[in-house]
Amino acid sequence: MYIKQLYTDCISEAAYYIESNGEAVVIDPLRDTDEYIRLATERKAVIKYIFETHFHADFVSGHLDLSKKTSAPIVYGPHTVTSFPVKVAKDGEVYKLGNISFKVLHTPGHTLESSCYLLKDETGKDYAIFTGDTLFVGDVGRPDLSSGDMSKEELAGIMYDTIQQKILPLADEVLVYPAHGAGSSCGKNLGPNTFSTIGEEKQNNYALQPQSKEAFIAAITDGLEDAPKYFSINAKINKEGYNSLDEIKAKGLTALTVAAFKNKMREDILVVDTRPADLFIEGFVPSSIFIGLEGRFAEWAGNLLSFNKTLLLITEKGKEEETVIRLARVGFATIEGYLKGGFDAWQKAGENVDMIISVEADELAMDIPFDPYLQVVDVRKEIEFADGHVKAAINMPLADMTDVAMIAGFEENQNLYIHCGGGYRSVIACSLLKKQGLHNLRNVTGGWGKIKEEKSIKIEKDASVLN
Repeated sequence: MYIKQLYTDCISEAAYYIESNGEAVVIDPLRDTDEYIRLATERKAVIKYIFETHFHADFVSGHLDLSKKTSAPIVYGPHTVTSFPVKVAKDGEVYKLGNISFKVLHTPGHTLESSCYLLKDETGKDYAIFTGDTLFVGDVGRPDLSSGDMSKEELAGIMYDTIQQKILPLADEVLVYPAHGAGSSCGKNLGPNTFSTIGEEKQNNYALQPQSKEAFIAAITDGLEDAPKYFSINAKINKEGYNSLDEIKAKGLTALTVAAFKNKMREDILVVDTRPADLFIEGFVPSSIFIGLEGRFAEWAGNLLSFNKTLLLITEKGKEEETVIRLARVGFATIEGYLKGGFDAWQKAGENVDMIISVEADELAMDIPFDPYLQVVDVRKEIEFADGHVKAAINMPLADMTDVAMIAGFEENQNLYIHCGGGYRSVIACSLLKKQGLHNLRNVTGGWGKIKEEKSIKIEKDASVLN
């Protein structure tokens, strides 16, 4: 028996390749499927099944592409309805794989079709459970992404029954392999590890402690942040189908000359610049949006970019394919190409460029007392802002900055000082503000981490939010 977890940090996602006696299964594959096929080829195995734990909302699964390339059937749990052929398993149904087997456990709560796959070893003993978004390390799947017309409280009640009837009866030594780790928005309290055991979760996971159904519902629904905007779009794509990644790459990897790129910019498109933040601020194509590959790129793209518009890319040399793949992972399909030669080619052609002025935190400290038009704009999350912020700062969470009306509220004479926690989100915010025609702004280098070190800057907290 061979088990390999394939973890993708930028979206905190775990797919799995399991093999026995020349037969393999892939669980919750990403859209870029080459790694699974490479593994099977190198190990001289045949991919027999593709198991999906549920309709993923945070990424587009590779189930369709992988099935087309391997002829392996796609297996979902009970109550699954799709627009493409799948095998809908029954609760308790067993799938043989070489000398091992998988038992399907229907575990609704995160969604109604959510299911886990219980692996039994060569002796028939429970060995590991692949829990999808039902059970994480330190948490369970959030119940507010909904299935049908059910409320988060109703789904949480169903999740309680799932935990009591399907998870807690398992032996302590059974390994737990979830679909996500820390940083994922599919839960609210995910631990730092990417796997665990049932025993460890019984001991440490707040949702698995002895409690009434009412207490459980309150615990897992309290404090949930709004789901990312692209979640509903991705769930729909996973349910209804999509164009192949190969088709998206063929178009997205079209190299465009400066003239061709500029001509396309006259259309209703978005230019996305994925270079590192320190390069972007020094010079960029006017009206382009910065979302650097070095951060949680796919998530911010999904939150901030319109799925109804065509994308053009500006990347570092050699990063073109990575950019297209990471965009496709969260559902972007209309990518028309990238700027050949990157920003350097644009600059050498003598085209207009824009830039973002950056200042250190100590310069902000010196400017605050003397500039009556200075306005600090904090683009961190509300809970981060509440835990400490510059006095009189405006909180404008980056995820909300697609609201043009919100951005339009600034006065022309204001000098905007933009910051986040460390510097990545603030550069994205500056690019969005610039695109809306606001140019009198500064990016505060190092963000809140540096600002709070300045003794002369007055700091406030918001106890009402923290409590």
